Amino acid sequence: MHQLLLATRNAHKALEFAEILGGEFKVRDLAGVTGIPEIEETGETFEANAILKAAETAKRFPGLIVADDSGLEVDALQGAPGIYSARYAGEHTTDSENVVKILAALAQCSAFSAPPSARFRCAIALAQAGEIIATFQGVVEGVIVEAPRGSAGFGYDPIFQPLGFDLTFGELPAPEKNRISHRAHAIRSLRDWLLAREG
Repeated sequence: MHQLLLATRNAHKALEFAEILGGEFKVRDLAGVTGIPEIEETGETFEANAILKAAETAKRFPGLIVADDSGLEVDALQGAPGIYSARYAGEHTTDSENVVKILAALAQCSAFSAPPSARFRCAIALAQAGEIIATFQGVVEGVIVEAPRGSAGFGYDPIFQPLGFDLTFGELPAPEKNRISHRAHAIRSLRDWLLAREG
């Protein structure tokens, strides 16, 4: 059994990691762990932020540490919200507030004359003893829909429709989303790397 500690307190994200990695992996997160300060995401890319979180967490805990940073890039908004996806509407805002802000920004620039192209991007960093061992990337292309659809997932899932699908990430069943998502691509690369290292 492979043991991984996720540098996150996001229960949705931890569940997604566990489901995609499969039964050979035991995944823990930082929920309930006290005395660990929030690691400020000061990097200018998703990968830089993932590296910051993984390296800092790996200084405090033994074993393999995994951190990710991910977000939405909308072409009509020059790549926004990008690395600011979680706090696009401000610090400590809700997912729905971020969604409202992005739809309002797109309406102002008349982006909905055609579905605005966008992508979800994910970077994962793997660390041990304070050092980065490897990084992994995942991307899924799609469009932004005019109004939220579906209650599954989290973040911007209800307004993101992946290419080749008629449903948003908020409407897709979890197994299907976990097959095609940006995080799924990155997590599978991580999984393959860890299994190959053993072999």
